[in-house]
Formats: sequence, C-alpha cells, structure tokens
Amino acid sequence: MKLSKTLSIAILLLSVSTAFAQQLPQFTQYMFNTISINPAYAGSRETFSAVGLHRSQWVGLEGGPETQTLSVHTPLRNEKIGLGLSFINDKLGYENFSYIYGDFSYTIQTGVNSKLAFGLKGGFTHYNLDEELLNDPSVVNDPFFNDVSNRWSPNVGAGLYWHSQLWYIGLSAPRILNTDYNNGRQGTLDYVALERISYYITGGYVFDLGGTTKLKPSVLLKATNGAPLSFDISANFLFNETFWIGGGYRINESAAAIGGIADFQVSKQLRIGYAYEYPISDIRPYTSGTHEVLLMFEVFKSKRIKSPRYF
Repeated sequence: MKLSKTLSIAILLLSVSTAFAQQLPQFTQYMFNTISINPAYAGSRETFSAVGLHRSQWVGLEGGPETQTLSVHTPLRNEKIGLGLSFINDKLGYENFSYIYGDFSYTIQTGVNSKLAFGLKGGFTHYNLDEELLNDPSVVNDPFFNDVSNRWSPNVGAGLYWHSQLWYIGLSAPRILNTDYNNGRQGTLDYVALERISYYITGGYVFDLGGTTKLKPSVLLKATNGAPLSFDISANFLFNETFWIGGGYRINESAAAIGGIADFQVSKQLRIGYAYEYPISDIRPYTSGTHEVLLMFEVFKSKRIKSPRYF
C-alpha cells in the first residue's frame, strides 16, 4: 500500500511516541544478540564470536525503522575476563542514531556448571537528523534543529549474566545516563529527542525432549522511563543440534507483533538466521511486516568448547 511521505511519518511517530524518547532497537532474535544489551555477556560463549544483524521494520511504511548491528566479543586467556565491541546503526524516520560501545566482563564460578558475570559498558551515541528535514521550509529557519543534530554523547551501562549450558538469567541497563538532545528547548514543531535509561531482564532454558530434539523458551522484559513496558516471549525447537525453528510474541501498550524464527548451523563456525515479524496492532494495514537476518561466525581453538551454543 503506497502512502504519502507525510502520512507515513505521522503513523510512524504516533506508533512510537508523540514525545519521542529514543530507546535501543529491539530484535526478534534477541537471544542470539545479547551483547547489544548486556555487557556481562562478553566472553560467555568461551570463544571469539562475531554477530551481524540487519532488521527492516514495518516494510512498506516510509520512514520505518532500519537497524544494522555488528558486535565481537571474546574471553581473554584466563577466561574470567571478557572483552567486546558493539556497533549499532539505527534509523527511524528522519532520525539517525549510531552507538559505538566497548564491553568488559568478569566471571566467577557459582557452581559446578554455573557462572556469574559482571559487566560494564562504555562508549558514545551519535545523533543526527536527515538533511531532508533540516532543509524543509517549515524548519530551515529554526536554529533548534541544527543545534540538536550531529551530536556525540558519552554513556555507560552495566549488567549481570548468570548462566550454565542449559539456562541463563540476565539483568542489565545498557544506557544509564539520560541524554536530552534538546538542551531544554523545543523547536517550532515541539520536537523532543531524549535518550532514557532502559532496564532489561532476560532468561531462557533448554529442555531435552529426547532423541535429537530440544526446546528452548526465552523471555525478555524491557522497562524504559517514560515509555510502555515491552515483553517478548519466544520458543524454539532444535533438531539434530543443527536447525532451530520457532516463534515469538511481543507486546507493549502501543504495539504487538507475532513472529517466526528459523536458524541453521551451517558449520561449527558459521550460523545464519532469519526472522519474520507481523504486527497485530493498528499499524498492520500500512506494512507487510518486519524482516531480520542474522549471521554469526565463531573461531574454535579447543575441542572442549561446545558447539552449537544454546544462548
């Protein structure tokens, strides 16, 4: 369905918030991209791990969010310390956010098969507005929009990650500092751009169903100051330690969606995944859905490291 640019942007902004508070993008395949929200995850896969992901949200709606992420992390030689580096590029309508953050974790043994990791994250968020908006006649003479655009802001985060090979629980706040890109002012359009603190609770467990089949349910709860609660629940079956397939459901006060996930372990080192998400909220008539592609590459130097990992 082809929509005018004005109508598309209006629907988009109303779907997010009338007073826009920037949040980290949320993924259907969040259980394989935990490093983006929890620094304590760094090094937990016990080997060098690189994850790339592309998400096209609300396809067909002009200005719909598009997100790319790239992250790498690895344990150091003593295995208690993990290091990581994450990059996220997130575009929503006329707004563009780029995140460049480093991750540090320290892990202690809490049982025969369980470990608890403490994590810290630090880096910068870059915020800018498209030239198309800045050159619009309605805002071109408003100095506010040039003031808020093209800004670098530092931030820090923290997290906990308690896990074994069969379960995990995570608690994190990847951006602790509130950032007001408006400097207390508003432009002619009453435009508000804020980065607010978000809290994440994640968890998952692997059930052995016998033979070569396993079931892994996962949950994610996200709370942001000034924004609706968001809740994700998913369940994936694993066949022959090679092929994942399942689905998920997300709900918050302004939107809801259902999705499907397929993930294939091509080799011990390489994994590819695809997810499709379909909105079941008021935005449904204007979009054909959301597509997400994931690619993971890992380097195994020791035969004792299990592959595939479940989280």
